[in-house]
Amino acid sequence: MRVRLCTVGRLRSGPERDLVTDYLARFDRAGRALSLGPAEEIEVDPRRAQGMAAEGDALLRHLGPGGMVCALDERGSALTSPKFADKLVAWRDAGHSDLAFVIGGADGLAPAIRERADASISLGRMVWPHMLVRVMLAEQLYRAVSILSGHPYHRE
Repeated sequence: MRVRLCTVGRLRSGPERDLVTDYLARFDRAGRALSLGPAEEIEVDPRRAQGMAAEGDALLRHLGPGGMVCALDERGSALTSPKFADKLVAWRDAGHSDLAFVIGGADGLAPAIRERADASISLGRMVWPHMLVRVMLAEQLYRAVSILSGHPYHRE
């Protein structure tokens, strides 16, 4: 199952970029045997798509018609890491070949994205900057394949 991180904003060089690159590379390597991955990032430039509605339209163009869409939203379901891993497997086993995680910009997700989303998850009740959400999501993707493969990275 191909995984895409569809985000508003660009990660330039720096610690966040390094972390996302590292975790997604780990996810790709570990997930291959589980039919999870590869992972790719799609970035919508907020200067070109100004405003929540324009950002939403730009993101929708990258989602495609049949793929699974999961919005990252503070109002979404809060999952433990093992439950998140279970969700990935369930979506894969349901026959989804594409999974897009959508991370909004500074104003949040457009209503059109919320309507299109098949699922919505939260990384906690607090609001996080989109660049940190991307890091945390990339780490959780790697953690999920570690859990599924029995790797000791995740300890309960």
